Amino acid sequence: MDIAALTMDAARLWAGEAAIDAPLAFIDLDRTHDVPGELRLPACPVIGVGAKDHPLADHLDAVVEPPVSAESIARQVLDHPRTAAVFVALMRLLPSLTAEQGLAAESLAYAALQGSAEHVRWRAEQPVVQAAAPGRVLVVRDGPCLHVTIERPEAGNAIDVAVRDQLAEAFELAALDPSITAVSLRGAGRTFSLGADLAEFGTTPDPATAHFIRAQTLPAHALARCADKLDVHVKGGCVGSGLEMAAWARHLTASPDAWFHLPELAMGVIPGAGGCVSLLRRIGRHRTALLVLSGKRLSARAASDWWLVDAIVDEVTADDGGAHVIG
Repeated sequence: MDIAALTMDAARLWAGEAAIDAPLAFIDLDRTHDVPGELRLPACPVIGVGAKDHPLADHLDAVVEPPVSAESIARQVLDHPRTAAVFVALMRLLPSLTAEQGLAAESLAYAALQGSAEHVRWRAEQPVVQAAAPGRVLVVRDGPCLHVTIERPEAGNAIDVAVRDQLAEAFELAALDPSITAVSLRGAGRTFSLGADLAEFGTTPDPATAHFIRAQTLPAHALARCADKLDVHVKGGCVGSGLEMAAWARHLTASPDAWFHLPELAMGVIPGAGGCVSLLRRIGRHRTALLVLSGKRLSARAASDWWLVDAIVDEVTADDGGAHVIG
């Protein structure tokens, strides 16, 4: 991968320059000494390489940092340039929006991509997946605490329509009932959640209808309103919509074997279960962009370094009293 061929002079970001027609642009911050007075970012992702404290860094879509590499970003973005362009356009907008406005914007961007050639191509390449038995969510009230557990371990706690609707109902209760002061979210078995159930992808092909359904049923709408009560512990895989929900947590812990992954760009879409909003608020715009654009998996340790998780613990009991922090 020739990163040098994708690297441009920061002077080309001046608003008076001709529009940049490229799928991706890197800026070498260590060799950039003059910052244009009036910036205009192109439609494509603009990624900094070098010093994160450079005056230009905050204006870019991301700055490369371990464990993400420039090469991993380039591979994914060049394979899915339109998806990446929609994603960065959304991320540039989200900091100015409320959580609810951000969820609407994310859903509209996701809807646009549902009809895109990159997503249609991905769907055509997928084998037929046999649907597993519908999942369920166990909800237990214990005084002021609401314990919510995704119980579909045979499918990696993949989130199907049944699980989605039950989660939305549980979090709506938590958001509306002031006597509930704490909410715990767990996944049964060895895996927190492998994300959306792939057997249900494409069952609502009309993007406008799919957007309407998300507006009515997405658990993130209620999660955003009870996030200050939410405690999440992750073990094993935390993928896609599972990570998007977990990122709302006021307190998020992970077992040493936990790993985190946002694979959506390779599918020709973006995180569409609220993750663009929740991750932006948890780890910032740059690191959210690095996760999505690279498709890189984060270990528990890397997630801790990025402040995605608050602590690594070896075990969490029902009341968290038995947690032993190891990192």
